[in-house]
Amino acid sequence: MKKNLNICVVLGLLFVFSACKKGFLDLEPLDTLITTNSLASTNELRMYMNQFYQGAQLNQGTDIYPESFPLQPGAVGGAGIAFNDAGTDNMVFSAVNTRTTGLFSLSAAPSIKEYVAVRNLNYFFENFKNAKGSSVENNKFLGEARFFRAYYYFAMLKRIGPVTWVNKVLPGEKEVMEVPRASRTLIVDSVLADLDQAVALLPAANNSASMRLHKDVALAFKSRVALYEATWEKYHKAKNDPFFSKDISPEKIQSYFEQARDAASAVMTGGKWSVYTTGKPLEDYGNLFITTDLSANSEVLFWKKYNANDNIAHSVSKYTSTGGADLGLTLSLVDDYLTRDGRPFVGTERADAQKVYAKELSPVLRDPRLGQTVALPAKPLKPAVVVPGYPPINQTGFNKSTTGYPLYKFLEYNNAAAVSDDFKSVAPAIIFRYAEVLLNYAEAVAELGGDPGSIANALNPLRIRAGMPAVDFNREYNTDAAYPFRNLSNVIQAVRRERRVELAAEGMRLDDIMRWAAAGELLIGKRQLGTLFVGSDMTSQNVAGGFYSASLLYYDTAPSGKSVNLYLNGNPGDAQRYIDPYKSVLPNGSGFNPQRDYLLPIQQRMIQLTAGQWVQNPGW
Repeated sequence: MKKNLNICVVLGLLFVFSACKKGFLDLEPLDTLITTNSLASTNELRMYMNQFYQGAQLNQGTDIYPESFPLQPGAVGGAGIAFNDAGTDNMVFSAVNTRTTGLFSLSAAPSIKEYVAVRNLNYFFENFKNAKGSSVENNKFLGEARFFRAYYYFAMLKRIGPVTWVNKVLPGEKEVMEVPRASRTLIVDSVLADLDQAVALLPAANNSASMRLHKDVALAFKSRVALYEATWEKYHKAKNDPFFSKDISPEKIQSYFEQARDAASAVMTGGKWSVYTTGKPLEDYGNLFITTDLSANSEVLFWKKYNANDNIAHSVSKYTSTGGADLGLTLSLVDDYLTRDGRPFVGTERADAQKVYAKELSPVLRDPRLGQTVALPAKPLKPAVVVPGYPPINQTGFNKSTTGYPLYKFLEYNNAAAVSDDFKSVAPAIIFRYAEVLLNYAEAVAELGGDPGSIANALNPLRIRAGMPAVDFNREYNTDAAYPFRNLSNVIQAVRRERRVELAAEGMRLDDIMRWAAAGELLIGKRQLGTLFVGSDMTSQNVAGGFYSASLLYYDTAPSGKSVNLYLNGNPGDAQRYIDPYKSVLPNGSGFNPQRDYLLPIQQRMIQLTAGQWVQNPGW
C-alpha cells in the first residue's frame, strides 16, 4: 500500500494547507487495515469505509481530516448541530460571528481538509476491484464511497465555491497541481452523478438501525444538493452579484429544481418514512430530539447515537439546562411562528402578548413548536426543576441568555447526569430526517411553479404533528412592512417560513441564507434582537425583591461603581425597547459584504501551490 502513497505531495497536491508534519508523512490511508493486499475482501471494504463515518475521530491528534457529518457540540460556542445556527437571524452567542457580520479576515482563510478524504476515496475506487466476495455486498461500500465523495465536494462548494474535480489518485509530479478550478456546474453535476451511483448501489432500508448509509439517505442528500444549487444560481443571478455561473441557463437551473423535486419524491412515494407523531402536539416535536434511540423512528433516516457509558457523548444539556448556554434565539425567529390558528403574528396581537414575558411563546397562542424550541416558563428544566419565570439575562458565562429566548430543543431535562456534567449529554445527532425531505420537495415544486395543493400536502404532516391547521397560503401570507420576505409569492414565502420553523436550531439556516442570496434582507445593517424588555413586565422584576435583584440590570447608564450590563435598542424614553446584544460592538449592524462574503477566501498558499491557476474569491 505504501508504494502508492506520498502523503506530503498529496497534501500540497490536493490543496490541504496545513504544513506536513514529520509523523504524518509515512501514514497509509487512514483505515484500520493491516493486510498487504489491500481491500481484498468485503470485510476490508467495510473497515476502510468506516473512517468516513467517523471522520476526525480517526485523525489521531492531527487536524487535517474533516468530520464527515455534523455532530452535537461539546462546548459553549462550539460547532455542532444545536449551535450551528449561531450568527444567523435565528441565534446569537455573546461573541460576534465574523462570517455573517463582515468581520472575517483573509488571514483566517480555511484549509481544505476535504481533499485528504477525497484522495482516500479515490484510492478506494482504484482498488475496489481487488475485493473478493459477494458483488451485492461489495457494491454497498462502493455506494458509500460515491456518497462520501459527493458529500465532501459539496462541503467545499458551499464554503469556498468551485474547486478542482479530482477523481483519481494523482501522481506526484508538481505540474498536476497547476490546474484551474472547475466550473460550479461541473462540480455540481459531478456530485449529483456520484449520488445517482450511490442511489443505485446502496441497499434499501425502512429504518435507521444499521446506522449506515442507505438508498433513501442518498436521495435525501441529492434533494438537498440540487435544491441548494438551483436556488443559489437563481437568486444570485437575480442579484447580479459575482457568485452565480455567468453562463448558466434558465433550463439548467430548472433541471436542478427538477432533480431536487424528483429525489425527494422518490423518498416520499417509497412509503417507508413518515413524520414521527404519537398524537401529542405539545410534546412530539420536542421529544424527537431527545429520544436516545431512534433506530425504529419513522422519521429519522440517518443519525448518530451517543452513549455516555462508552465516553461517546456531548455537553448540550449541561449548558442549556441553565436557561442560558451563552446564547439566545432571536426575536426574528420567534416572530416567524404563526398563531395557533395559522395567521402571521403581527400588529396589536403581537404587541399585547409581549407585555407579559413568555406569553408570546404559549402554545395556546402560537404554533406549539415554538414552546418546544424556546424554553417556556414552568416546563421541566432539570429533574425536579422547572424553567423559571424569567430568563437569566443578568448572568455571565454559560449561565447567561443573550436574548431572553433560551434554547430548549435538545435539552435532556430528565437526565440528571446530562444536565450536570460535561460530555454526559446523549441527545442524538439527527443528520437526515424525513421532515427535510418534505421541505425540499415543497420548495422545489414551489420554485417550479407547481401545484400549490401538492406543496400543501407535503407540508401538512408537519402541521398535523404540531396540532396546527392545514396550510392556507392566503391566510398565512405576511405582508407586514417589516417582514423581510413580504415581496415573495405567498407560496414561496410560506415554504421558507415552514422550513425555518421546522428546522430551527438544526444548523440549516446559514446555508439557506447563502443559497437564497438573502443577506440583504436578513443580515446587512441589522442586529439580531431579543425579547421586549422596556414595555414588558420584565422591568418590574429588575428591582430589589424582583427576579433580577441578585444582580440588577443596568442599561443606558449605571450608578457609580457599576457598569452597563444590558443593551437595548432605541433610546431612553422609548415605550418599547428590545434586548440588543450587539448594540455596542455592531453599532451599524452587520457589515456583511454581498460582493464578498457569500464565499470564504482561499488561502494564499493555495494560489501559490497552483502557480496562480486558482484565483482568489471575489472581493478578497
